[in-house]
Amino acid sequence: MQANIQLDEIDIGILTALSADSRRSYADVASEVGLSTAAVHERVRKMVERGVIERFSLRIDPQRLGLHFTAFVAIRNDGGVHCREVAPRLREMPEVLELHSVAGEYDFLAKIRTTHARALEDVLYQIKAIPGVARTTSTVVLNTEFEDRPLRWPPSSGARPPDGTGS
Repeated sequence: MQANIQLDEIDIGILTALSADSRRSYADVASEVGLSTAAVHERVRKMVERGVIERFSLRIDPQRLGLHFTAFVAIRNDGGVHCREVAPRLREMPEVLELHSVAGEYDFLAKIRTTHARALEDVLYQIKAIPGVARTTSTVVLNTEFEDRPLRWPPSSGARPPDGTGS
């Protein structure tokens, strides 16, 4: 595990602004955090170099692409095949949007989007055909209240930014 990167309140402000909308101009962010545009650009560059910012991305509305069906699928390994051999096979499946290794009764939790329930059934058959997969349990999403929530400090848990200063 990597060590925490030291961030100050201005860095957190920049991350908060960009996580809500990564297309915001540095001039707009600069006015919000009280720095010059050049200073914001430099701080963003350093956070990219240090791996704090992994990438800038685009959010696509899955409904507009016909992906109306979302499910979370818990996947249990059979013990005969190591989890590290199952994960790459799941990564190859375009319907699997997220894959988390979890503790507990299951080994993985996958977020899956498909066009309809029948398509989910097809994906589940593909998952069950992967060597090492013993069992799946699906939870179908009825409605999504929110997802891809932008960074906000302080979170209600009382956690602090990585330098421990708070904001």
